[in-house]
This record gives sequence, C-alpha cells and structure tokens, in this order.
Amino acid sequence: AVCYGAGVDSTAMLVALKLAGLRPGIITCADLNAEKQLTLDHLDQMKLVLARWGWPPITMCRKKTLPGTGYDDLYGNCIANETLPSLAFGMKSCSIKWKQKPQDAAIKGARSGPNAAAPHPIWIEAQRTGQRIVKLIGYDCSPADIRRSRNLPEADADFDYEYPLQNLGWARPDCVDIITEVLGADHVPVKSACFFCPATKLWELFWLAAHQPDLLERALFLERNALTGRHSRFDEVQFGGSWDELVRNADRFPSSNTTVGLGRSFAWNQWARVNGVVDDNFRVKRGEADRARFLIMADRLRRDDNARDARSVA
Repeated sequence: AVCYGAGVDSTAMLVALKLAGLRPGIITCADLNAEKQLTLDHLDQMKLVLARWGWPPITMCRKKTLPGTGYDDLYGNCIANETLPSLAFGMKSCSIKWKQKPQDAAIKGARSGPNAAAPHPIWIEAQRTGQRIVKLIGYDCSPADIRRSRNLPEADADFDYEYPLQNLGWARPDCVDIITEVLGADHVPVKSACFFCPATKLWELFWLAAHQPDLLERALFLERNALTGRHSRFDEVQFGGSWDELVRNADRFPSSNTTVGLGRSFAWNQWARVNGVVDDNFRVKRGEADRARFLIMADRLRRDDNARDARSVA
C-alpha cells in the first residue's frame, strides 16, 4: 500500500517500485483541499502514468465531517476554531486527522459515520490469509526524514511500515534525477504541502506570493484570525503590544517560546509586510515587477537540498 504525497519523494518511490517490478495493491493520497495548483496538475500527470503502467489508480482520500460541523477541510477547521494548524505548536494532530486516518479508512473501511465505506479488497484478502499489509512511505535519506522514520514504529496493529528510498540510499537530488530520467523533467513536482503549512520555508513564501497570491492571502487571514481570536496564546504584556500592533509596526517579535504565527517564531503577516510582499491592507502585491522580485528571492533563498522541487519559471 503506497502512501502517495504527490511530491518529489513519493513520486520517486513510485518510479523505484516500477523499476523493481513491484506493483502496489493500492495507492492512496490524502485530499486536504489545500494543495497548490501545480500539485493538482502533477496528480493529473501521474494518473496518466499509472494508467500506462497498468497500475491501480490513485485513491484520493478526503475526510468527511458530520452534517452541521460548519467546515469540511483543515483550513475551515482552523478558521472555525480560530486556531493555527497543530504543527505550529509542535504537534501532528492535523496530519493524523486529515491525512493518515482517511488513508487508513480507504484500506480498512469504516463501519459507520460520514466516512462509512467497505474495506478495500487487499484488506479483505489480508484478513482472510493472515498476511500483513506493508505501507510504503516516501521518506528519503535527508537527515530530517531519517529522524522522522527512526521515531516511528516499524509496525502497528494493522500495518507494517517500510521506507524504500532509505533502503535505496536515495536523497532528494537522487529522487529528482530518477524522475527526470524515467518520466521526464516535466514530471518533477513542486513541494507538496498545504499552502498554510507551518513548515513552509521563506523561499516557499516568496514562491507562493509569485505563483498563487490568493492562497498566500488566505493563509495570512488564517493566521490573523487565530492570533487575534479567542484561543490565541499571545501575551500582550510579555510582548509589549498587541499582535496586530507588532505585525504592523515592528520588524520582529521578541524571542519567546510562544507561537506567534504560522512561522512559529515569526508571523507570516509581519514577514510579508517587512519584505514588501503586501500593501498596507495586507493584500499581496500583484504587479509584474513585484512578481519578478518574489521569484528572484525564491531562487536566491532556495538551497541545493531543495533540489528542483519548486521550479520558479512559469
């Protein structure tokens, strides 16, 4: 069972399986309704590739909420609760709730509730024969991904877990190279992540401002909604001013363990103001000269270990 994230690593994992002659029984991908347009375009490309290979299609997994909940995705969840994604506080509950569990349900099925569905045939067969389903995760050999895999169990009650890219010794550049060699450079995807992900790097913020300013504005609104809302952890006494005052007038927040924005230690709204990404009303600037500057900054800040996963030419 392949957990497909539609990014560089998981795409390279599909290629590696193809080269090894290993055909997965199911390929799941979490649909958070929060991906960049280029990621959606890449998914369409890969659906055609899988069809040519004669492989299972990508099973898109979307969490359904109860009627009357008031939202049906992670962004709406954050807006309704006036909070940031849990990753901004060093937790992983948003990923578990909106990504992992829907993909598990696509395999195991669900007996009741809005996500009720029959189990997939591979689950039925595994239960009948007493075999274990192996979930393949696209973690590469970067230090960060190695730390992630080491902190995870090798198995749980339902699945075993393997990391093919680490077995192969592939880092991000290796993944880019194999995708380019087998599928072509146009199949190397951008980084796959929610447009309001707290793990977003500075170069990616410039990239987003250049390519999809509407998404960056939605992220800025989410942050302001959370940091001025009823659940805000912001301490005005500690920081010497309200969150909004500091965002508008200061260059940075004082050093603190308090999460002050989507950047954890910094607010995206403040970053956007200080770097001239937004106007006085916090609308992303859309002039050709502004867009060119954003692209230059994205290229300047992107390091080699980001490989080619965010091509700025578009």
